[in-house]
Amino acid sequence: MNWHTRFAQQANWTRDLRNYIFEKVGLKDAQRVLEVGCGTGAILSELHKQVNTYGLDLNPTALAECRVHAPDTSLVQGDVLQLPYLNKSFDIVYSHFLLLWVSDPLQALLEMRRITRVGGYVIAFAEPDYFKRVDQPDELIPLGKWQTEALIRQGANPGIGAQLAELFFEARITIIETGLIKSQEREPSAEEWEIEWDVIESDLTGWIANSNIKRMKHIDKEAREHKRRVLKVPTYFAWGRV
Repeated sequence: MNWHTRFAQQANWTRDLRNYIFEKVGLKDAQRVLEVGCGTGAILSELHKQVNTYGLDLNPTALAECRVHAPDTSLVQGDVLQLPYLNKSFDIVYSHFLLLWVSDPLQALLEMRRITRVGGYVIAFAEPDYFKRVDQPDELIPLGKWQTEALIRQGANPGIGAQLAELFFEARITIIETGLIKSQEREPSAEEWEIEWDVIESDLTGWIANSNIKRMKHIDKEAREHKRRVLKVPTYFAWGRV
């Protein structure tokens, strides 16, 4: 599984939203911008030439790759639940598909708020709600349930998207805007479909029979070829001022 390819795919889903919010918060005039949970640098690779960027992640292997994709970024290995930065250190602090993986998302947001200067911004670009996932045709409904269960087995909170606004409120971040990210209407390319199935197989192999995984992949492919495939996972965003 090539995780940078996967993270780049996810970054593409939110590019329009990021451009919109970054313009609203004055990204180009920011002095210090931090991505919490930066992974391999799929987003920082687009920003590091524009502003003074910082990145934090728990995974040292991901950070090593991030140094390649965003060489001008100051990178630190650390935990979002105890950020290794001084109070009011950043103008903008953001995350992207991160809070679902955090054991205490409220504490994570409190930490993000702590290190953001007064008048600065905290942004959660994307958090899903897999409990509201829609799969068609009906034969693929078990696949959605398996993937949701796989996230839980990995320690994730697959329904956190629906909790995002409340978490911002509890963290005392003044919400400016929150809601659902508009889903893409276009069909995924063959490459995008294969990336998605790399993730599915990585998640399910070992506890779902290979024959069942292969059967679902075949049904999925056939449904897409006949324009009958529907896959929707509501994904939420929120941004606010400190």
